[in-house]
Amino acid sequence: MLNDNHQQYVIQTDSTKEDGLGKVFAFIFVAAMFLAFVQEVFESVIAWYREAVAWLNETATYLADLWPF
Repeated sequence: MLNDNHQQYVIQTDSTKEDGLGKVFAFIFVAAMFLAFVQEVFESVIAWYREAVAWLNETATYLADLWPF
């Protein structure tokens, strides 16, 4: 292509390595975010369970103190 007596070239390359590497990084990022979400949910459920057990224990102790024997 000539433009004011200067030759300009358009070079197109097939960068399958870069595309593949980007997909790998994206997959690692998505997997890490999924695992972080699962960890947060797991810790929340465990904390809720422990608090529920503690509450039930305190309630049972209180009710046992009211028992007349």
